[in-house]
Amino acid sequence: MSDNFEIDIKVPNQTRYLSLIGKIGEDIANTIRRYCGDRLDLAYQVNLVLTEAMSNAIQHAPGASGEEHQIHINIAIINDNLHIKVYDRGQGFDPSALPEPDAKGLEEGGRGIFIIQSIMDSVTCHKDNGGHVIEMIKYLP
Repeated sequence: MSDNFEIDIKVPNQTRYLSLIGKIGEDIANTIRRYCGDRLDLAYQVNLVLTEAMSNAIQHAPGASGEEHQIHINIAIINDNLHIKVYDRGQGFDPSALPEPDAKGLEEGGRGIFIIQSIMDSVTCHKDNGGHVIEMIKYLP
C-alpha cells in the first residue's frame, strides 16, 4: 500500500500558528509507515523546517498597511520523498546570496535557511503566482 498523500494548509501570517504547523508536521512524520529511520528525529526535523520556513515568511512577507495575508503550506509524500512547500506573498530571496554561515554572519540573519538546508536534501526558492515559494525535499530511506 502506498503512503502517497498531500495536505494543504492555509493560516494567517501570524506567529501564533507556528506551533500548530510544527505539530502537524510532526504528526505527518510519525505516520509514514515505510520510514525505517528514527521517527522522533524525523518528526523533530519536520517541525523545525516548517517553523523556520513559516517564521521567515512571517518576518519577510508581512501584510501591507494592516492587511492580513495567509501563508499556504503544502506537505506531500510523493514517490517515497517528503515534499514541503511554503508559499507567501513576499519578494523572495536567493539562498545562494546569503553569507556563508559563521558565528558572526548568523547573528545578522540566515540561520533559518541554513538550518533548513542542513536538514533537507533539496531546497529551492522561486517566485510563484505573485509571491514566493520555498520547496524542500527530504529523501526517506
